[in-house]
Amino acid sequence: MQTERFTSYLKGRGLKLTQERLAVLKGVAASDGHFDADELAMVVKGINPKVSRATVYRVIPLLVDAGFITKTIRTKGRVSYERLAGTTPHDHMICRACGVVIEFHEPRLERYIRSTCAEHGFVPEEHTLSIRGYCRGCAGK
Repeated sequence: MQTERFTSYLKGRGLKLTQERLAVLKGVAASDGHFDADELAMVVKGINPKVSRATVYRVIPLLVDAGFITKTIRTKGRVSYERLAGTTPHDHMICRACGVVIEFHEPRLERYIRSTCAEHGFVPEEHTLSIRGYCRGCAGK
C-alpha cells in the first residue's frame, strides 16, 4: 500500500518510482524511532548498496511532502525524522547538554490544541512541539 501511495504521489509531480526511491521508502519502513539522513542512508545501503547518500538526501523531502515521514527535532546540529505510519501522537523534550530526546504524550495538551484550532476554524493535520532544556541528569551539573 505504501508503494502505491508513493507511486501516485510521484506521478502527480511528474516523477517515477525508481529502485533507488523504493529502497529509501523501504529504509523508512524498517526504521524505528528517530533517525537522521545519515542513519537512514546506512539502512538503505543494506537494502540496495547502489543507493548513494546523496540520493537519500534528495528523496527525504519527497517523503516529508508525501506524508511518510516528518521532520521532528534538531539536536546536535542535525535534523531528525520519524515515520508517521504506526506512531502515536507525541511531543519531545530535548536536552541541550547530552542530546537525549524524551518523548511524551499529554492528553490535556492535545485537547487544548484541538480546542484552539476549533475556535479559529482551523483544521489541524499535525503539530510539532519540541521543548529544549536540560534533562534530570544534566540539570544538576
